Amino acid sequence: MHLMTEGLKVSAGQALHNILSSSTRTRLRGVLSGALITSLVQSSSAVTVATIGFVNAGLLSMMQAVAIIYGSNVGTTMTGWLVSVIGFHFDIHTFALPAIGAGMFLRLMGKQRRLAAMGEALAGFGIFFLGIDLLKNGFSGIESNIPLAAATGFGAIDLLMFLGVGALFTVLMQSSSAAIAIILTGTGGGVLTIDAGAAMVIGANIGTTSTALLAVIGATPNAKRVAMAHVLFNVITGIVALMLLPLLMNTLGYFQGILDLEAGSAMMLALFHTVFNCLGVAILWPMTGRLVAQLGMRFRDAEEDEAKPKYLDKTTLQTPVLAMSALSMELIRIGRKVRNLAESVLSSESSIRHRLLREKLTIDQLIEAVGEFAKQLRQGSLPENLAEVLPNALGVSSYYSDCIGFAIEVDGLNTLRLPADIAEAAQEFRCEAVALMEAADLEEDGFSVERCDQLVREFSSHYQEVKRRTLKSGTLGQMPVRQVVEFVETIKNVERMASRIVKAAQVLSVMKAAGSQMLEAEQVLATSQEKDRGGADTETD
Repeated sequence: MHLMTEGLKVSAGQALHNILSSSTRTRLRGVLSGALITSLVQSSSAVTVATIGFVNAGLLSMMQAVAIIYGSNVGTTMTGWLVSVIGFHFDIHTFALPAIGAGMFLRLMGKQRRLAAMGEALAGFGIFFLGIDLLKNGFSGIESNIPLAAATGFGAIDLLMFLGVGALFTVLMQSSSAAIAIILTGTGGGVLTIDAGAAMVIGANIGTTSTALLAVIGATPNAKRVAMAHVLFNVITGIVALMLLPLLMNTLGYFQGILDLEAGSAMMLALFHTVFNCLGVAILWPMTGRLVAQLGMRFRDAEEDEAKPKYLDKTTLQTPVLAMSALSMELIRIGRKVRNLAESVLSSESSIRHRLLREKLTIDQLIEAVGEFAKQLRQGSLPENLAEVLPNALGVSSYYSDCIGFAIEVDGLNTLRLPADIAEAAQEFRCEAVALMEAADLEEDGFSVERCDQLVREFSSHYQEVKRRTLKSGTLGQMPVRQVVEFVETIKNVERMASRIVKAAQVLSVMKAAGSQMLEAEQVLATSQEKDRGGADTETD
């Protein structure tokens, strides 16, 4: 399962990105996308982790993420169908051994990373079904010696025991797909009754939540919310399936003849797995809005800790475009804090030194987190255009760090005793500085690099005028020399502070544009490849 999942995640990584980012506009499309991509990579945990990354990068809302979680739980039932259809109705050796050979040939000889990953997935596919064959042959003839087969009723103790065993299998192997493969093989070999197998499948479904819970230890609030949605879906679905187990099994038994299925077969168990997960989607569907609202109210403590990054999540590092988007959003968040602090310094009638020092610690921690995240991102394999833009993130961090230092130096500007004309000029200068910093807000629709450049030129000209008037006032004896020096240095720091904020915004706009272009290019490439495949299929037909 590990070889198959990891290989498919790399080779289908672009499909994962495109499906999750462009096919989740409605809740139904989100469910279908989650089911499709989970069927491809054979791992609901992989899709859950990817979804967490998309949410933290700001590309998916919680509503879209929850819909994908629903779909991923339906998609993971594909493993049961693979085992029951291929593992029990085909001669496994006729395709498993060639698949392993061809897969390892591609893995060793493939120069392209995606081709090598596809080979790894193909080899994993072959090994997976060789394991199924080994289990099937191993179980054959030993069913009379396995005490688990003795439980044939629907007693509460029996059900809870089998449910616990199924959950334990998944927790130990960290793969519900592998656990379900063993359960279905045991059922098909006669070691487990169909009822016992059904209870174990429910347990495996619940046990798979352990992966999500482990993945979000120390993660961001959004990551915890997505993981909790995964847990709630599986637990609620498991409870409902357990309560309705006799009814569901009788209903499936009724359709057994219509579907021409063998009594107690692995295929019946695969059908049960699919049915109760679809039932879970149907039950939770009308409550999704309330669920998302309730999740939004949880995990507030970490979110309220302003020194903790909101968008930087290690799960995005595997997808550079997402990681760059998350990095840009975190820098924009830091910029908002710095800009608000700078505006407060210029607008306050008194010193705010204590607040400055307190918030400086918060911003320093965020800047350090950005640097560490950029370092980890740089250690991976980055596309050339993103590798060129990544150093800009550290440059933006440096600008914001400088701004805090300048803000501390500027603090208390209003407390200086100045001649009336100089005080009036200083007030106008402060107002112009605030206007310039507001124009450097990337989150505003009217942001323009050209407009910022124009405002910076006007602001610099105004700074020179205030400086000239102050020096003239000093030479005429209207201001003490020490006061002239202090005031000129203060307004210089105001000019530096505002200019750094503008430069940071301009560099950030370049980073965002590079990320957007990369996303668009990938989507165009994916669309083109899809059309090519469609044309090839039509020509073949």
